[in-house]
Amino acid sequence: MTDPLQPLVDLPGVRAAADRARDALAEVHRHKANRRGWPTTAAEAAVRAARSSAAIDGGSTELPADGQVGDPILAGSLRVGQALDGDALRNLVGTWQRAPLQALARLHLLAAADLVADEAALGRPRSDAGVAERLDLLVQTVLGSRAPAPVIAAVVHGELLALRPFGTADGVVARAASRLVAVSSGLDPHSLGVPEVFWLRRRQAYLDAVTAFGSGAADAVGSWVLLCCAALEDGAREATSIADSASG
Repeated sequence: MTDPLQPLVDLPGVRAAADRARDALAEVHRHKANRRGWPTTAAEAAVRAARSSAAIDGGSTELPADGQVGDPILAGSLRVGQALDGDALRNLVGTWQRAPLQALARLHLLAAADLVADEAALGRPRSDAGVAERLDLLVQTVLGSRAPAPVIAAVVHGELLALRPFGTADGVVARAASRLVAVSSGLDPHSLGVPEVFWLRRRQAYLDAVTAFGSGAADAVGSWVLLCCAALEDGAREATSIADSASG
């Protein structure tokens, strides 16, 4: 069967961008601070990612000294960050690999716990026509594609942002899901990269690109994939700065 993502891989510049992202993340995993000390740098990456992801959606980045986070967007993003670190990450990756929809439901439960009044809505996609079908198609694509991992991560990220399947905290969930793809595929096995910083610095371009991605036009989808590959490459540079600080 033809891989549904192969046309994306064949677009100008996509394979080269995916290779650059992969090489950059592989290099940071070889950093001397990450050979044995990666749990420390991964924990810092998770916090930076959570704060940046919250800020993209209009949340605070302030971490109170008493640990009591008042902003619900940041609180949810930090909970997601904890689920993307350490033993919790291994458990979540296992769920993602065998039942992606369950992993997405778990991410939404964590991200939106302080944002919805009805707890029954947590982890449950909207009942709007077509949402369930598009999620099922996304899962089939993720499980069946042999495209480079950066391309799959970009498609998962873009589709979840464009579809907004839960109606709350969809941005935090989408960015976390792209991290899950990166970890589970071996692209970023220790979750050291912080592409969220890149997206936050280019927030409007990021939002415009995902709106265009939602149109389904080939050039817009290709531009989105290239943007996500650039974010992964930049996220490796952020990871290098964390590792440099840890080893300094």
